[in-house]
Amino acid sequence: MDELSEVAEAIADPVRREILTMLRRTPLTAGDIAARFTISRPAVSRHLRVLRESGLVRDQQIGRHRRYSLVRSRLGELAAWLAEFDTRPVDWSQRLAALETEVHRARRDHGRAEPANERHTAHHPKEDTA
Repeated sequence: MDELSEVAEAIADPVRREILTMLRRTPLTAGDIAARFTISRPAVSRHLRVLRESGLVRDQQIGRHRRYSLVRSRLGELAAWLAEFDTRPVDWSQRLAALETEVHRARRDHGRAEPANERHTAHHPKEDTA
């Protein structure tokens, strides 16, 4: 199975998507995750195993507890594939306004960084001849 299919299959289940959503904010122990569901702990453990085997989460043993965290990079290929179907038009006015802001900021910062003696140095015509 290719990587994209493996990730898509892992997130096809709503319980696994909810687990990923919970892990988006902070790592959680298996017990913390299981406590948020009405399904049995063994069922939650099976979902966590699927997510771990697909590379979407990693686990770390801490004492008696196993803590799970999200592996965001595994979602990149799926996100890129889904982006190909995004039909929303690009709002160029916002992007151009942001670019204009950055150009003005760069010019301002460049002016501040220029040493004072270079700004007020007299022009010497002899230096222009090669």
